[in-house]
Parts: sequence; structure tokens; C-alpha cells
Amino acid sequence: MDEPTNFPPPMPSVPPKTPGARKPFLLGLATGIAAASLAAGGLFLALGDEEEPQRPAAADSKPTATAADVEAVEETTEEPEELYNGSPTPDDFTVTLKTARKQCFGSAGCNVTVDPEVSYEGLLPPDPDKVYSITYEIRGDDSGPVIETMELSNQDELSYSEVSLTTRSNATKVAAKVTDVQISE
Repeated sequence: MDEPTNFPPPMPSVPPKTPGARKPFLLGLATGIAAASLAAGGLFLALGDEEEPQRPAAADSKPTATAADVEAVEETTEEPEELYNGSPTPDDFTVTLKTARKQCFGSAGCNVTVDPEVSYEGLLPPDPDKVYSITYEIRGDDSGPVIETMELSNQDELSYSEVSLTTRSNATKVAAKVTDVQISE
């Protein structure tokens, strides 16, 4: 009739082997990591400290630099020269007028005294060793445009005279625009 079955089945005397190539994979991974580390270390040493001169290989027949050669190179190395705008145009400057005094007389208009304020908008700064004569035109005076000149020196020292105007009314806007720039040493 039926054969008797043994439950649980008997255990093998030797453990089964795991399928696949696990050991070669781990060995390849370790080798790859070691090779990457060596390559990165070599790259680091090759780029190293740029101040330290590179030593030629023993078989290299190129002449080596002496201390006198290095000293001569250091003496000729100069600081980079600052760049300045040697020829600014009227578009490089903007003038605004600050009202110093204002006295109005009803429908007769106003007496206004203004001070110019200049701003520089060029890409390169003006040369501090030069003097810039900046001519500007003021609009809004009852008798027509007023032409004035101020001097800019040492990049930020402004020399000018107050300007007195008479306007037609209290609502008259007074404005200025740079018309010319002259340079002197």
C-alpha cells in the first residue's frame, strides 16, 4: 500500500553551496576601490602645492632653475596696474540739483539757489591723477538755460559754485544734464 513518509526530511551532511560568483564580485569591488584611491592620490600629488617648484626626473636633461633665477623672476613680477577710464564721456556722469534756498513771490515766480550733485556711472573708475572739468546745462531758469562747470579731482573731490535762478512759478521744475567733459593732468 502506501509507503510511510518521514517528516521532516533528513538534513544533508554538507551545507549546500550558494549559487553565483559572490567572491569574485567582492574581489573586483575591492580592487576597483583601491585603484580609484591610488589614481585620486596621484592626481592630488600631481596638482599639489603650486608654490613648490616641480623637480625634474633623474633622466630629464633639462636645466634646472637656480635660486638666482627664481629671485630674478620675483623681482620682475609687478602688481597688476589699476585700470581707469582715461576718457569719460558726458554719458558717464549724471548731475542732480539740490535746492539750497528758495523764495517765491506769488505769481511773480521764485528765486532758487541750487547746488550740483554729480554721480559717476562709468564701468571703470575715473583716474585719480586727473582733473575732470564737467560742464552741465541747467533748465528751468526764466531767462533760458544756464551753463555751469564744476571740477572733479581725486575721484571724489568736487569743486563748484552755487547757482542762482529765477523761475516763472513755484511749479517750475529745475533739472540739469552734463554736456561736456574735459580732462587735465
